[in-house]
Amino acid sequence: MTEGTRAEAELSGEAAKAWLTVFSDRVAAGVDELTDLDRRAGDGDFGWNIGSALERARAGLDGDDRTGENPARVFQTVSDAFLASGGTSGPLFGLWFGRLGAGPERPWSVVDLGAAFGTATEAVRRLGGAEVGHKTMVDAMVPATDVLTSGTSDTWREAVAEAARAARAGADSTGGMIARRGRASYLGERAQDVLDPGAVAVAWFFEAAEDV
Repeated sequence: MTEGTRAEAELSGEAAKAWLTVFSDRVAAGVDELTDLDRRAGDGDFGWNIGSALERARAGLDGDDRTGENPARVFQTVSDAFLASGGTSGPLFGLWFGRLGAGPERPWSVVDLGAAFGTATEAVRRLGGAEVGHKTMVDAMVPATDVLTSGTSDTWREAVAEAARAARAGADSTGGMIARRGRASYLGERAQDVLDPGAVAVAWFFEAAEDV
């Protein structure tokens, strides 16, 4: 593999920064959608919380010119912004991005990507006590992470594109579930047909990489 081919196959800090920028734009455009989902199955603050966190993250990334070859630094900056947000999902996203921020301080191979997301998603599962089928963000995180840890793709773009499809299917599957965790669990069948907003946001995150 030539140096140019290797560079294209690996996730650089600049590519990670662009990925998070596209994700921030997607959330900004869909805040009302996330808010409506959370209003029907929670306390209605999810859209505002995640949107505010990503605004802070974007400001932090715009002021940092040292992310060029270091995706871990990008994800750590995003983590810091989420840990300062309210609600239940903010700290969980903060933990997820924080574990990604503990990854290698160099461009990431497909193997690095899978290892980082494997660690991050397992941390969220342990802290929140949620499993696939509980109608939470985990329903999108786990299938996407399973794809990434399989290591069957040649480039990070291919890997994340496959993960995005898995995350979307996982998010869509939450419609029809009775929640076992979070505020939606108090509503039972009344929130059964509502997509979990956290899972939708995770799907948007992975899908955002397609526009980098």
